[in-house]
Amino acid sequence: MKIKKSDFNSRGVRCDGDLYLPEGVNKPPVVIMAHGMAAQKDFRLPAYAERFVEKNMAAFLFDYRTFGKSDGEPRQMVDPDLHVQDWQAAISHVRNLTDVDGKRIALWGSSFSGGHVITCAAADHDIRAVVAQLPFVSGWSSTRLKGIPDMLQCTFYGIYDLIRGLLGLSPHYSPVIAPPGSFAAMNTEESYPGYMAIAGESTGWENKMASRAFIKASLYSPISRAKQVKAPTLVMAGKYDSLIPVDAVRKMASRLPKGELVVMDCNHFEPYTGELFEKFVSRQSAFLETHLR
Repeated sequence: MKIKKSDFNSRGVRCDGDLYLPEGVNKPPVVIMAHGMAAQKDFRLPAYAERFVEKNMAAFLFDYRTFGKSDGEPRQMVDPDLHVQDWQAAISHVRNLTDVDGKRIALWGSSFSGGHVITCAAADHDIRAVVAQLPFVSGWSSTRLKGIPDMLQCTFYGIYDLIRGLLGLSPHYSPVIAPPGSFAAMNTEESYPGYMAIAGESTGWENKMASRAFIKASLYSPISRAKQVKAPTLVMAGKYDSLIPVDAVRKMASRLPKGELVVMDCNHFEPYTGELFEKFVSRQSAFLETHLR
């Protein structure tokens, strides 16, 4: 395997990208990958990419604008509209790379980006396959899992930050993760230890995001686009996911014309490491091999 830097521009801003290539394979198919809410591509995504490369597929990993080593100000802007623009720019970039077969592209997303790959594939019918791991389904389905105090705080800080943005002021930031009882975007029992298990070794990551994300995410609904996805789509859900209700994932999967649903006995973060990682990545590798031949 070899890794090549392969940055690209999204709306005039440089996004940091890495291309993983299998040795000795001419024009391999390629899996485009990016992470979930406020996460960076070095949060365990290379582990998945390496397994796909073992199956003679290339993988292209990128960070959204304002995250990781990508450019963009102000930093840590979680916005589904901007993220989808970055995905579309990444797809266009990969189609023009000489190292891979730009006609055999799959999209891989997890959590928040599990919703982005549905949204992108609904608009781009040249995508060959989609993997949506623990996918964000809709703002309502996730918001209703929060308690009333958290919902009120999210709404207050979200509106406050939107007003600051309209006035040209710096963002108001909220924590991405926190233990139960403390305010954050994710503060369930599994959230802090689960997120830190994949983020802990990354340098430079800050536990914060612009608070307007609460409003933006609450209005985001990938499930509304599911019927328009033409590509074969593997949806993998966690039975004990405290952030994305499994029933909502089932509903979205049922709307996909070529959807395949797998529900595992796990929470939202367990599939990134250990035995659950092996089960998830093996199933995904087999699915991608089949549809990218």
